[in-house]
Amino acid sequence: MTRVKRGNIARKRRKKVLKITEGFRGSSSILFRPANQQKIKALKSSYRDRNQRKREFRRLWITRMNAAVRLYGLNYSQFLHGLKKSNMFLNRKMLAQLAIRDHEAFRQLVQSLN
Repeated sequence: MTRVKRGNIARKRRKKVLKITEGFRGSSSILFRPANQQKIKALKSSYRDRNQRKREFRRLWITRMNAAVRLYGLNYSQFLHGLKKSNMFLNRKMLAQLAIRDHEAFRQLVQSLN
């Protein structure tokens, strides 16, 4: 049987993994096997955290809105209920931005619900 040289393909595959793990600490960026394990772990974490980021931002917006509407004697759930009743459909991100950057507009929004 003839000899099969696979060096080129194997080298390409290893170089691809080491390119991804550039900047990792220690042997995780130099040696193939630990680098491959760290790559798998990093990709798993980044997949999970892309969804968690969305959750964390929503929590942050809700917390900001809650703090802002409490100045006017409401809480977050009462505020959102009032918005829905008056057919004002603004998303939480925009409401949180209003609460932080434009206090006057947010105050008028809250007072329009009463």
